[in-house]
Amino acid sequence: MRIAHAASELFPYLKTGGLADAVAALTGALADKGHELAVFMPGYRSVLDGPHVAGAKPSHKLKIEMGDAFLAGDVYTLNPRLGLTLHLVCREEFFDRKLPYWTGERDYDDNDARFIYYQKAVVELLRLTDFKADIVHCHDWQTGLLPVFLREAERRYDVTLALKTVFTIHNIAYQGVFPRKSYALTNLPEELMTIDGLEYYDQMCMLKGGIVYADRVTTVSPQYAKEIQTPEFGNGMGGVIGTRLEDLHGLLNGIDTAVWSPATDESLPARYSMADLRGKATCRARLIKEFGWSAKFKGPIFGMVARFTAAKGLDLVFGAKEFFEKENCRLVVLGGGEKKYEESFQDFAVAYPGKVGACVRHDEAMSHLVEAGSDFFLMPSLFEPCGLNQMYSQAYGTVPLVSRVGGLVDTVTDIATSPETGTGIMFEPTQDEFTAALQRAMMLHADKARYAAVQRNGMLKDFSWTKAVAAYELLYTEAL
Repeated sequence: MRIAHAASELFPYLKTGGLADAVAALTGALADKGHELAVFMPGYRSVLDGPHVAGAKPSHKLKIEMGDAFLAGDVYTLNPRLGLTLHLVCREEFFDRKLPYWTGERDYDDNDARFIYYQKAVVELLRLTDFKADIVHCHDWQTGLLPVFLREAERRYDVTLALKTVFTIHNIAYQGVFPRKSYALTNLPEELMTIDGLEYYDQMCMLKGGIVYADRVTTVSPQYAKEIQTPEFGNGMGGVIGTRLEDLHGLLNGIDTAVWSPATDESLPARYSMADLRGKATCRARLIKEFGWSAKFKGPIFGMVARFTAAKGLDLVFGAKEFFEKENCRLVVLGGGEKKYEESFQDFAVAYPGKVGACVRHDEAMSHLVEAGSDFFLMPSLFEPCGLNQMYSQAYGTVPLVSRVGGLVDTVTDIATSPETGTGIMFEPTQDEFTAALQRAMMLHADKARYAAVQRNGMLKDFSWTKAVAAYELLYTEAL
């Protein structure tokens, strides 16, 4: 098949969360299966300044209609692997910024114009390159208008640019809602700006566009597909989702084992496998050394890599300060995001320098070390569409502690309910349950034989995209 993917980030070019990993791994796996892939993302400053684009020259010039103006732009085209072409949509006014979506404190005021321009550019490039897509696969709100723009362009130019469209909701909490006046930038017919179309409480909602107008709608785990139909997890979109139940599919993400495998991970100080775990002890020793802790420490290390937002259950971690203060354990946290959480973790580490380590930054290599060097991995998420770190953890022989939500339910087996096959510890995302889960982890770590069995169960699981990609191939085939 000829498949186009549009996403606002893609590993290794730009990553703020799991979206970049998921899209990179899916598109790579599809290319490996012999499909022809075209991938489109914005040409952010950090991407153009990075090593992957060095020496490249613009492949296309753009002229995009935006309201009553036409805005120019450039496209850089790369061929990172056999069967996959990457197009970077560039316009300095929109994408030459330090961060992709926000200033560090609030969203950019012109995110409506930035991503309307990007989506229109994707459609124009499909036309200019004559890609003739079987499938155009759109990811999250930044591409929610793409199915509409695609059909409007086909009508305008009397061409077929794609046979079918797929829209994936990676996180329904982020919706791309903008004032009604932003609709003028779309140049779409006014009749689409209604309650049955793009209108959402007298505003324009890009996410709703993807849900309403794509031929198929997917989420990134079966459990999350159920949850977003409820008031608790639907974030006001439950009614809209309800209109597409026949076309809604929960397809579990996989992990890119070319990047995330302890047996081949070159970012680690030592490699290891289920048959020989000595390298994991080396990784643990390196992690301990990073924070200046005693090499003689034998208690459990709790690791956490997360975007610093309330949704990741960070307040539950702070609510368990007494546990981390009293118990013979260590806590390592890596991530960035909301300033209040960055400051709180830094203060936590200053208050308990011998027990808590905080790395307030995005650091890909360090995230691998935390996964490999920890004994337990914390994911106390209030909701989690799929989650990848709990899969990385199991692959790396690190026992996950996860809340009973979303994709965590689909990927972790609780040792309490399945003693023989359990791979982790599950809990409801409340303070009491989380603290109790930490205590269960301490007891598990003290029972070396049982801990080893749980560790082995996790490493035996197959989370590879080789398995996961088959579900997408089936979805595309059925859609066609």
